[in-house]
Amino acid sequence: MDDMLRTPADGTRLRILAWLGEPDTAERGLTADDVAARLGVPRPTALTHLRLLTSLGLLHPTGQDDTPRYRRDEIRLAEVTQLFEKGW
Repeated sequence: MDDMLRTPADGTRLRILAWLGEPDTAERGLTADDVAARLGVPRPTALTHLRLLTSLGLLHPTGQDDTPRYRRDEIRLAEVTQLFEKGW
């Protein structure tokens, strides 16, 4: 999982997770358009990152199916953090 989070090498997925941890962002969540604008990447690229993080269980989409808002799954993040702390 660490490789999935660190690829691409610029840490894009880790930045998305960190951004979603900021209080205002955590409350409202992010759309793929939000991520694309913030990172300066095309929407399909942002959506790929969000879908991968969702498939890992680190994010969960809410709201409308055509424009979901993504939020962190804090319980899953705590589990993953604990795995890494144990040297996984």
